[in-house]
Amino acid sequence: MPKIKIDGLEIDVESGMTLLQACELAGAEVPRFCYHERLSIAGNCRMCLVEVKGGPPKPQASCAMSVNDLRPGPNGEPPEVFTKTPMVKKAREGVMEFLLINHPLDCPICDQGGECDLQDQAMAYGISKNRYHENKRAVEEKYLGPLVKTEMTRCIQCTRCVRFTTEVGGVEEMGATGRGEDMEITTYLDKAITSELQGNIIDLCPVGALTSAPYEFKARPWELRKTETIDAMDAVGSNIRVDARGREVMRILPRTHEDVNEEWISDKTRFVWDGLRSQRLDRPYVREFGKLRAASWSEALMRIAQKFKAAKPERIGIILGDLVGAEEAFSIKQLAMQLGIGNIDCRQDGTPLGEKGGRAGYLFNTGIAGLDDSDAIMLIGSNPRLEAPVLNARIRKRYLKGGCTIGVIGEPADLTYPYTHLGAGPETLARFVDHTPATSRKPMFIVGQGALARPDGAAVLATIVKAAKAIGVIKEGWNGLNILHDAAGRVGALDVCALPAGDGGKSARQTLEAAKAGALDVLFLLGADEIDTTALGSTFVIYQGTHGDAGAHRADVILPGAAYTEKQVTYVNTEGRAQMTARASFPPGEAKEDWAILRALSEQLGATLAWNNPDELRAAMYRIAPQLARLDQLTPADASALTELATVDAKMSAEPFRSRVKDFYLTNHIARASKIMAECSVLKTARQLEAAE
Repeated sequence: MPKIKIDGLEIDVESGMTLLQACELAGAEVPRFCYHERLSIAGNCRMCLVEVKGGPPKPQASCAMSVNDLRPGPNGEPPEVFTKTPMVKKAREGVMEFLLINHPLDCPICDQGGECDLQDQAMAYGISKNRYHENKRAVEEKYLGPLVKTEMTRCIQCTRCVRFTTEVGGVEEMGATGRGEDMEITTYLDKAITSELQGNIIDLCPVGALTSAPYEFKARPWELRKTETIDAMDAVGSNIRVDARGREVMRILPRTHEDVNEEWISDKTRFVWDGLRSQRLDRPYVREFGKLRAASWSEALMRIAQKFKAAKPERIGIILGDLVGAEEAFSIKQLAMQLGIGNIDCRQDGTPLGEKGGRAGYLFNTGIAGLDDSDAIMLIGSNPRLEAPVLNARIRKRYLKGGCTIGVIGEPADLTYPYTHLGAGPETLARFVDHTPATSRKPMFIVGQGALARPDGAAVLATIVKAAKAIGVIKEGWNGLNILHDAAGRVGALDVCALPAGDGGKSARQTLEAAKAGALDVLFLLGADEIDTTALGSTFVIYQGTHGDAGAHRADVILPGAAYTEKQVTYVNTEGRAQMTARASFPPGEAKEDWAILRALSEQLGATLAWNNPDELRAAMYRIAPQLARLDQLTPADASALTELATVDAKMSAEPFRSRVKDFYLTNHIARASKIMAECSVLKTARQLEAAE
């Protein structure tokens, strides 16, 4: 390891490290605008200048120079770098002065004010006067879409946005035109950016050139209450920060978690916040004479109790939705057991996951970070760009690193990286069952719900396991069978066994068929909106949830619950990592947390649940699923249990695999209530129609 002296401190550094990274390792602060740890080096802002002893008699850009480029002293002394000399101070002041020549005095009206890198570094490294009196240049605004607001007169051409959209987002739609003073950052065709990760360029922009369009002029950062929590818009479990003012969520920002989302979040995660206050259920409702009317909690719970007591347990069904937390799934499962109800299911899409194979049969077994080690990836019935954009960016990152082949079985799509399309469906998959072991060291299957949420899902899953064993995806020391979920609450509900009980327990698909045939008296929907509510016949429907979506429209009794930003609840992501949300705001009106509603309902039903607060509830849940107590940790699943899955003997249909996510922006009831998401959906649909013509 090379040795280097920084401001007199001698340290060992890794070969190939940049001077800027070495300075940070030594504790020396180096300002920068264009440099970012996860992007390629541009070296065009020149703010990170340092002095190199024995080098040219001028400051050097520390982001663009490697420690290996430095020469040792005449007697073999380690090379020296200085970050606080008069030369460096004068150089940084000069760079800052040039950057501010054309920068407008917009700080009082700029949304970046208060959290702006340019403001901070101008204070720390700039001078207190301006020697330029010429007119400032002005730049036309650029249209990037409904999510990112531009004020390009403020742009300092750091090109972070260009590098992000190209390298991480995988869409080559932004770049620089012109030279010198005429240089401008723009989209090449003046059209909206198509990436599902484009909102991250707002965080990357070190000035106020790119800001959040929906958040424009809404609040100042010092007015907001900041809460660190977990996202529920997909099953990745991205770490986020929710900023709220009073009861209202104003914006959502990413937090860094290297093993999950690095520091990126999807546009749905970032901009869905307006859906948290639209179309909210804020009081109980009961249906009388075909119309819903407001009711008290006691009346609504009494109506439900009457219906439950009048019906036989086998004629009562319970279906859990995609955003249900583990505590709520555990509560309703325990209530169902006490009432003798076997028709309970958390898989409203009809997948066979959880029935056999243990936890290894429904987890992303390598972990999301395991993508970095894989040398062969096969996507089966999945479009990760729509189902989990942050995970898709990680697959692209692995591709760019080299040495990884990617194949797809299913519908072809633009995944932002090249792949080999192996086939459309089950017949292609079946060919791999008799395949010889692959030469890859760490191959993996990524199985989407598009391959499993079918009538023949159990047969498809069995074939996938057989193929995985044949190729070497599952072998000693490596389990590369990865199930990619698209529902935040699914793995947690499977962990607490919210599945049909006993021999006569009906799955979600069978429960809906029974309702349609008139063989079901009562159906309890816990946040379940992704079902065909028009085919429930005369069944008495109870809906417990947050928004006036499909389930609430069909319900005979509505119980208003709390959204994921309004409660402390456990979500388990697709890799089995349990993470707990934090309350950023309070539910509107008379709405309550879901566990409390179920606890009150159990009293009315005469089957009181054995806990009075969340701590007691979790203690009981941890006895059933101890892995949920290990927050932010991965508990490996036993791969030997997968042998049970391969024994299923059923025939697959010839229907090709198709991703379940058709519209990325409208996948759940919160997103469908969002005006921002609706605008993005309309724009994407128009773009698809234009491309088809």
